[in-house]
Amino acid sequence: MSEVALVVIAKSPEPGRSKTRLCPPCSPEQAALLAEAALRDTLGAVAAAPARRRVLALEGEPGPWLPHGFEVVEQRGDGLGERLGHALEDAGGPGLVVGMDTPQLSPALLAHAARALRRGGTDAVLGPALDGGYWTIGLRDPDSAVFESVPMSSDRTCTAQRQRLHELGLRLSMLPWLRDVDTIGDAHAVASECPQSAFAAALAVQARPAELSPV
Repeated sequence: MSEVALVVIAKSPEPGRSKTRLCPPCSPEQAALLAEAALRDTLGAVAAAPARRRVLALEGEPGPWLPHGFEVVEQRGDGLGERLGHALEDAGGPGLVVGMDTPQLSPALLAHAARALRRGGTDAVLGPALDGGYWTIGLRDPDSAVFESVPMSSDRTCTAQRQRLHELGLRLSMLPWLRDVDTIGDAHAVASECPQSAFAAALAVQARPAELSPV
């Protein structure tokens, strides 16, 4: 068993609050179904990876998509940075947090990230996303100060987060790049990377040639 806690930070997949950037071409109901599928894939990867604890920091209520073996905690904080900080602190260190935007996430990649975090000479790990954000951050010793003044949901989030880690004197290891699902083009690209996933199956069911085809 890994000594690293794995944390998923997520919203309950509900129409009108989940994956709203997919609308249009998706309807709110279609976007929520895709969000649920992405969350199922993410939780499945975490459930299959070695972990000291498996924690879901949730905004909303858990549903039938939640597998056994997860501790559910309520998200706390006004913005994403505060919520990330509290989620990692709740799980204790060392800890790694991921979102629900990368259904292509695999247990092997999570295990690789956990090993990198436990490696001597490393205080933090960061996995950049193609949109300028990041898909994961891990801290040997959780500290909410890591997220202070870092703009979230921006094309410079990863760069700013990396700079903040260096300001605090934390030794950083970078992880592989992943693509977040933000747009319908992202959805099709990610589904092609993981064709056996719940996300790919949900996209195939929801997609209609005239509506949800990639641009």
